[in-house]
Amino acid sequence: MNEPSGEDKAPPALSVVIVAYNSGATLARCVAALAAQTFADFELIIVDNDSPQQEAKPAAAGFPGTRVIEAGGNLGFAAGVNLGAREALGRWLVLLNPDAYPDPDWLAQLVEASRRHPRVLSFTSRQVMAQDRAVLDGLGDVMSGPAIPYRGGYQTPDPGDTPEGEVFSPCGAAMMVDRALFLRLGGLDESFFCYCEDVDFGYRLQLAGEPTLLVPGAVIAHEGSASSGGPKSEFAVFHGTRNRFWVLIKDTPGLLLPLVLPLHLLAVAVIATRREGKLQAGVTWRGLKAAFADLPRVWRSRRAVQSGRRVSALALARAMTWNPNDLRGRRPVIRPLRPSRRGAP
Repeated sequence: MNEPSGEDKAPPALSVVIVAYNSGATLARCVAALAAQTFADFELIIVDNDSPQQEAKPAAAGFPGTRVIEAGGNLGFAAGVNLGAREALGRWLVLLNPDAYPDPDWLAQLVEASRRHPRVLSFTSRQVMAQDRAVLDGLGDVMSGPAIPYRGGYQTPDPGDTPEGEVFSPCGAAMMVDRALFLRLGGLDESFFCYCEDVDFGYRLQLAGEPTLLVPGAVIAHEGSASSGGPKSEFAVFHGTRNRFWVLIKDTPGLLLPLVLPLHLLAVAVIATRREGKLQAGVTWRGLKAAFADLPRVWRSRRAVQSGRRVSALALARAMTWNPNDLRGRRPVIRPLRPSRRGAP
């Protein structure tokens, strides 16, 4: 039997997109883990954000057929992902950080979950620390009442018996989303550059009535912030502070905004005055000032986002956690998958 030509060949089921920047120490290992996947019907796209380490092409050699897209500059994570998504051919778009190493059945677990739940269009992974797999890196993203998002269970012992269930939003380090839905919602917000762009996208999924399912069997080991200097670096604190505020203003329904906004500012003040936060208090303040300086643009974006909301403010509030102990302890918040919440706001 003749092999199908390039024109006749069916598109892959999945498109895995990795954005590479200063990931020379991790990217080849990440690609090797993808090459070992038991589910093989996927393409790999590496977006090279003009990394000074020039690691994309050597790493791509570890997975024949990988497409390397030259971004022409450091576009940031959000724009890099969007570039890859536009070029992707698969029905499902899979995002993977270059410092994340998936278990061999990672993609198979995500695909199987999509078959069990055909109405769910967004999935997230169980993330463990690459340095110690007994410690969690995250079980999906949680949105707290003060609009301080966090990865559920971050840096806590992995209980090992996590149920499959609904979380607030997927973590961009290892997620799968329907590509058509991703593009219809506008992809990642490129103004964020990096940090919280996945939370913003997950919030918009919530507003559209689209749940995100945590798949505990889909496991990746994650280094975390390997290319940006770590979660407490000046870069991370500045962008995290600024972008969290933008998420709040852009995505919070009007009925919740008068409650959430003062809680957020109070939480940021508390974080900045704690012992570990005092060293970065100046950077935190700069991040807030930058957030306020760009409020007119963010408010315009808010109008567009809120005009497309398909769920009530009450339903959105129920998807968040209002228990301060959850935020303080970075507790996972995993709920039974609810019926479709698409409907009039």
